[in-house]
Amino acid sequence: MRILFLHINFPAQFRHLATAIGSSPKNQVVYGTVTGRANFKGVRRVHYKPHREPRKEVHPYVRPYEKAVLHGQAAYRMCRALKQRGFVPDIVYGHSGFGPTMYVRDAFPDARIMCYFEWYFHSRGQGAGFRPDQSFTEDDVLLIRGRNAPILLDLAMCDWGLTPTTWQYQQFPERFQDRLTVLHDGVPVDYFVPKPGAKLILPELDLSHADEIVTYVARGMEPTRGFPEMIKLARELQQRRPKVHVVIVGEDRVAYGAKLPEGDSWKKRMLAEVEVDETRLHFTGPLPYGQYLKVLQASSAHVYLTVPFVLSWSMIEAMCAGCVVIGSDTPPVREVIEDGKNGLLVGFFDIEGIADRVEEVLDHPTRMAEIREHARQTVLERYALKDLLPKHLAVLEDVANGRRPKAGPQDV
Repeated sequence: MRILFLHINFPAQFRHLATAIGSSPKNQVVYGTVTGRANFKGVRRVHYKPHREPRKEVHPYVRPYEKAVLHGQAAYRMCRALKQRGFVPDIVYGHSGFGPTMYVRDAFPDARIMCYFEWYFHSRGQGAGFRPDQSFTEDDVLLIRGRNAPILLDLAMCDWGLTPTTWQYQQFPERFQDRLTVLHDGVPVDYFVPKPGAKLILPELDLSHADEIVTYVARGMEPTRGFPEMIKLARELQQRRPKVHVVIVGEDRVAYGAKLPEGDSWKKRMLAEVEVDETRLHFTGPLPYGQYLKVLQASSAHVYLTVPFVLSWSMIEAMCAGCVVIGSDTPPVREVIEDGKNGLLVGFFDIEGIADRVEEVLDHPTRMAEIREHARQTVLERYALKDLLPKHLAVLEDVANGRRPKAGPQDV
């Protein structure tokens, strides 16, 4: 098989697929991307770069689309160069929404096209308008609707699509759902393993003396993932429990949602607004996988908050590592966590309620052992990479050979 992966980041969602396909000398794997430095055996990485940024003069509603067009144009030129050098894929598998897949049908008209669809935007009923502390104007409504433009082009163009959770699948218009397979990326369950009694020792942080470690992981520090609520929770827990330490893993940036002015950040805002004991609140920044795993293994209680949006890989990885997850009672989380069985659910904005449930975990470690076991068992049964990777490969094989995969949720 000759396959071209397209994603603005490398290796992103295609890490395990690209590695598996590239492991066979019978296959040719090319990965087109903007960023990424890692190398995988059998995977040839090729970079593309938009020749400019969207112009400020462009109508705000159209600016996200212009950015996607610029990525699509650059990816198309990269594809054309690949073709001139003799590489023509049997199938292209790309991440939709950012633009690189938009013109791939024109670059390779005979190739099968498959898209990874992460999200379909709605101006009401999802994250938009979920937070009462965020203003939401008519312009915001119209801009959000327009963000679907590159996604809709891909839905119309591709041979098949895949989305990782049932909640995310349900966001797409019904007319497209019969062309989407629901299949999670999968978690390497033999890597994310519990380690009872683990102490947290990182190069820049030694909490080997701490018995109560509350953890939080997110790509960025932002309202979409409940970062303001997490800082308020840190204060509440510190006031209640003099020995508790809170560890926050992630970058000081906005990954999802409206960007802040240059030099500003939600971390700066919240630390200025909320008085916390900074000797017991620790920011690690982004961590390599080995150190990230140590944080999860040493966690006494893990907090995961999200508005109704894409579910983070980190929540399932935390469950796999045996964490007791205190999650927001929002649709993407409810798809995975059953309150009191494999985790705990609480209202997104209920700081005292979240603190109560964290204390419940800290005060009853024996009773929580069963929840930890059920959390890992959920991942083993539903999200194990070793079970899901063959299903992904089968879907790719079907699409590449002109067969129609099964739409909707799959049996695991």
